[in-house]
Amino acid sequence: MRDINKIILHCSATREGQDISTETIRGWHVNERGWSDIGYHYVILLDGTVDKARPVERQGAHVRGHNKGSIGICYVGGCDADMNPKDTRTDLQKDSLTELISYLMDSYEDATLHGHNEFSSKACPSFDVKEEYKELIECYE
Repeated sequence: MRDINKIILHCSATREGQDISTETIRGWHVNERGWSDIGYHYVILLDGTVDKARPVERQGAHVRGHNKGSIGICYVGGCDADMNPKDTRTDLQKDSLTELISYLMDSYEDATLHGHNEFSSKACPSFDVKEEYKELIECYE
């Protein structure tokens, strides 16, 4: 089993309300980027469904330089109609993210929570992870 020390949140960088499947994202990563599989371990769909994507046992491909000890979670959305960064999470996505993060932080006691934008000059996941999940993070410190 891999040693996990980070949980990193992402967005799919798609328009608000645009229904994108895990298989579509997998296709982008495999067919367009030439990767062996989808880069994320979990994808949160618009209706709050949590899809298991890449097995957690396998290193992800979601944050350059930080994949070895991390789990990547992507929610569908993250952009407004003009493709500008926007927190587009539905209430169902927010609920699912909170539940999944709690489960993972219980499972990997040394893991810390981050947004992709903490490791890259990107807006992803289009919200402030530290602020959004401040109370949850404090529970696990």
